[in-house]
Amino acid sequence: MLKFNDHIKFKINWKKFLEFAWKSTTAALLLLILLFLMVYVGIFGRLANTDELQNIQNHLSSEIYSNDKVLLGRYFYQDRTNTRYEDLPEHLVHALVATEDVRFYEHRGIDPRSTLRVIFKSILLQQRSSGGGSTIHQQLAKNLFPRKRLWIISMPVNKFREMILAVRLDKAYTDEDILELYLNTVSFGENTFGIETATQRFFNKQPSELSIEESALLVGMLKGTSAYNPRNFPERALARRNLVLSRMASNKFLEQESCDSLSALPIKLDYRKISHNEGPASYFREHLRQKLLEWAENNPKPDGSRYNIYTDGLKIYTTINADLQAYAEQAVETHMEHLQRIFDRQWRSRDPWGKNNPYILKKLERTEQFERLKRRGMSREEIFETMKVPHQTEVFTWQGMKEMELSAYDSVVHYESFLHAGMLSMEASTGYVRAWVGGINSSFFKYDHVTSHRQAGSTFKPILYAAALENGHDPCSYIENDSVVYEEYDDWTPRNSGTGYGGYYSMKGALSHSVNTVSVKLLEETGIDKVIDFAHQLGIRSDLPEMLSLALGTGDVSLEEMVRAYSVFSNEGRMTTPIILRRIEDKNGDVLFENEPSFSELLLDPDHAMMMTEMMKSVVDTGTASSLRTIYKFENEIAGKTGTTQENTDGWFIGYTPVLITGIWVGGDLPNVRFRYGSYGQGAYAALPIWARYMQKINRDPLYRRSGKLSFEIPRYIKRQLDCEDYLENDWQYRWHDQRNWIQRIFRSDNRDREER
Repeated sequence: MLKFNDHIKFKINWKKFLEFAWKSTTAALLLLILLFLMVYVGIFGRLANTDELQNIQNHLSSEIYSNDKVLLGRYFYQDRTNTRYEDLPEHLVHALVATEDVRFYEHRGIDPRSTLRVIFKSILLQQRSSGGGSTIHQQLAKNLFPRKRLWIISMPVNKFREMILAVRLDKAYTDEDILELYLNTVSFGENTFGIETATQRFFNKQPSELSIEESALLVGMLKGTSAYNPRNFPERALARRNLVLSRMASNKFLEQESCDSLSALPIKLDYRKISHNEGPASYFREHLRQKLLEWAENNPKPDGSRYNIYTDGLKIYTTINADLQAYAEQAVETHMEHLQRIFDRQWRSRDPWGKNNPYILKKLERTEQFERLKRRGMSREEIFETMKVPHQTEVFTWQGMKEMELSAYDSVVHYESFLHAGMLSMEASTGYVRAWVGGINSSFFKYDHVTSHRQAGSTFKPILYAAALENGHDPCSYIENDSVVYEEYDDWTPRNSGTGYGGYYSMKGALSHSVNTVSVKLLEETGIDKVIDFAHQLGIRSDLPEMLSLALGTGDVSLEEMVRAYSVFSNEGRMTTPIILRRIEDKNGDVLFENEPSFSELLLDPDHAMMMTEMMKSVVDTGTASSLRTIYKFENEIAGKTGTTQENTDGWFIGYTPVLITGIWVGGDLPNVRFRYGSYGQGAYAALPIWARYMQKINRDPLYRRSGKLSFEIPRYIKRQLDCEDYLENDWQYRWHDQRNWIQRIFRSDNRDREER
């Protein structure tokens, strides 16, 4: 028996140890060889051969461009576009090679010097980092064919797959092709793939425009796209960028003196995120997306398959003008922020919703939180009480995202309390839509108010007046401005706003001052059915009420429909269809679709169309839109019409110049989201200022300044037919005018014939 203090000596049998080590190593190598062969023959999944690799089809984002070739956005699953090798700056390639694969031009897909390190660290020792052993070829293979989960053998199987594919890629492509493919497939984080998308995201430029330090920054991100994101971690990104510059210098791609000076520069980003809900024309891009899906459904490829707007790399050229779109978005943002401040002040101490508003409760019932609490067995009343408990939450405000103490109920009320806007600007002579703003923020408010339907208010009156002209009404015959009770319509009485009652108005005067009583009489005289039919001819597809209140714009219509209808006045009786899409090309540049302006047949007598333009010029010069002259100091020739619905629920303004027709709607999503008092909800205050801000920016822009000097070509005989007083106060003036009017009619047609000759 051994005692505690006995010395025990162990003798190592080196022969057996070495024999065991040899057998173990041999067995491990044989297992690796067997595993390699299993991967090679496709036991763990078939590997692409050289021919297949030569026909790699990456999923490419489809790009949306403005008419002036500015990138508006992309449709994608993964945000990726391709750049050709010749468009890559040399220093970008040098930065990549120096950092990721310094012997890139020497090996044939696998770097023998680093392969052993990969085998022993990644495969035998199962370490996550192999010390940069993967070549650019192997990394490209990983980008093209994502790794598989195979439990304990995941690492060796994936490494062998990438080695085999790397060798095949080297056979299939030149070095330049490999670099091009790699830079077009590698991820830069934020769901951004490829050098072009990353360059546009972080620097708002093309890859060919990258500076040396910018190239080094992007290459440095490849080690860890999240950890070295320059927007989130600028200090880490700076250190990593300087390391890339240092490696470029040590590998003779950069002079040491240049390296030192570039390393001293700070990071300068021009970050521009273009996602589905961010970037320019976001509402427009969503509307266009729906149209493109319809096009893809009805226009298959030659092989019968369907185009995929998310993966086929289509080039989509729209009619949107990038400058005008930016001006429109700025105008909406500036005025709506101002308007919201007034609205919030008016409702600060009051609740516009009332207690337990059914609409708010219905919105709450559609939330995930409500469904979750319902699954727990809570009653409806208990759920609502729970959802009224406040907690910290981040919400959208015009001053940016803010942390606030709000309950789920309060949060819904917060978002439903916002005023909204829609804006559409169309080129009168072509129908090309130049600006489309569907709302105030597409990330939080999805409803597009260009296509949504609201009561048109007095912006419908020009359609009524044009129908009256077509029905033979003389523009200089006067209509009495008196209060009438219409018994057949439940004793309904139209009321004027601001003009009072009494006297007589010509058509121009009544339209200029938006006199409701006169408009209703014109509708009654013309016929409701005739006016509705005429409105439908002018592109109003919505159902319109067969009531006298139609004269006041009680029909629900879209802004898009109204702008299309007004094009008939601008184009002397012919309607232009709004066009948002000019051309679609595939990734090779082949044209798949083209669109050209189209005009309707003559829908309105050209003389009557020009009369309506002249009347609506009076609206701007002396009527409800006169603030364009007095406050905003416009000297352009402008025709237009304001519109306001009952209790200032909807505010409208549609104005046009010889070049552009632009319509604006402002209001709340709910009818009771409106101003408590004052004129703030009227079209002249709520909507017209957006039009004014937009057109002011256009007038100041040197590219478009000349368009502001154009005039409507209204013949003198048209102006003479409207040459009568807007308003007659007394009966004797009215009778005297009637006696004079029949004499003028005799000479009117002769004068017109002489002018036309």
